[in-house]
Amino acid sequence: MVNSGDTAFILIASALVLLMIPGLALFYGGLARQKNAGSTIMYSFATIGIVGVVWVLWGYTLAFGPDIGGFIGGLDNFGLAGVSASEGATPDAKIPAQAFMIFQGMFAIITPALITGAFAERMKFSAFVVFTTLWVTIVYAPVAHWVWADGGWLLGLGALDFAGGTVVHINSGVAALAAALILGPRLGFGRQAMEPHNLPLVVLGAGLLWFGWFGFNAGSALSAGGDAVNAFVVTNTAACAGIIGWVGMSWIFSKKPSIIGAASGAVAGLVAITPASGFVGAMPSIIIGIGAGVMCFGAIQLLIKLKVDDALSVWGVHGIGGTWGAIATGIFVGIGYGGLADGVTRLEQIGIQLIAIGATWAWAFAVTAIILLAIKFTIGLRVSESAEEIGLDLSEHGEPAYRL
Repeated sequence: MVNSGDTAFILIASALVLLMIPGLALFYGGLARQKNAGSTIMYSFATIGIVGVVWVLWGYTLAFGPDIGGFIGGLDNFGLAGVSASEGATPDAKIPAQAFMIFQGMFAIITPALITGAFAERMKFSAFVVFTTLWVTIVYAPVAHWVWADGGWLLGLGALDFAGGTVVHINSGVAALAAALILGPRLGFGRQAMEPHNLPLVVLGAGLLWFGWFGFNAGSALSAGGDAVNAFVVTNTAACAGIIGWVGMSWIFSKKPSIIGAASGAVAGLVAITPASGFVGAMPSIIIGIGAGVMCFGAIQLLIKLKVDDALSVWGVHGIGGTWGAIATGIFVGIGYGGLADGVTRLEQIGIQLIAIGATWAWAFAVTAIILLAIKFTIGLRVSESAEEIGLDLSEHGEPAYRL
């Protein structure tokens, strides 16, 4: 039976997740160079418009419609047909079907927005629009169905992903790696400085992401009870620990405790705790957060050495942070909170988590690459060299981020 308190909780959580996208826009905008700050912000904000409509029309039904072979949902709920604003999808549901739909819609919006950090400063806006529409339809929706929908094959296998470690973070992070490889590096990459242009924006954006993440993780309990409380606590704890891990690494290797490192470490901790937030207690969340700070810092340094231009470090934070979080979920499930499923050993759960990770990595990378190559050889992916030199704020949008 629908519960008004739980419904209110999910509506507030949905609004918090939506706030993460402007937070991401500021975080990415501050990390970009000044001449591309506005265009980088526009990627995130435009994703709200594109995916917000796609989700209502066909995204939701592909992800959560009646199961087809464990792989995808049917089109029964196209345009929200049969999705009630006052009744649950099942007789025992505590929230209306549309409340669940809009909460999941916010996840669908932020996931492709995360990818934009990989191709910032060089993708055409027209290519971005086509890419985002196709990606959320044929990459995101199937993975969401596998992991979260009744009948999804990874859910049936027993994979644990409380709030999006595979669906959101591995999915977007691996897609970002494919994008960085296919678009190629920015002009001057490796030869000229490409430093973040606005540190306060980075920290403000990270703070808004942290604030909204409570809706992301605690809201995934779908009820205002103990699961939500635990998710809230471990989410905050892992973010704090992520700061310690990342700043510690930057202090050791660069001899300076980086402010941007602190912001990035918080986000890394948030990413890693996401899949585990309904299954572990506070003590494991500290290990998960510190591990995320250390591993994500190392992953970014690796890509720099390999000369792969993931402009705003999406793969390093979300791809590696999400992968570590999914593995850590198997390692720590039931320690301090929750428990293993009946008859499943910890080693078996880790194996199941590795299958989910491998399937998501393969799907996200291969299908993202196909989409990008199709766009490259039709309308084109990148702006011209002259447009890139000028900066996308002016060449693509005709509006500088600042008029000083």
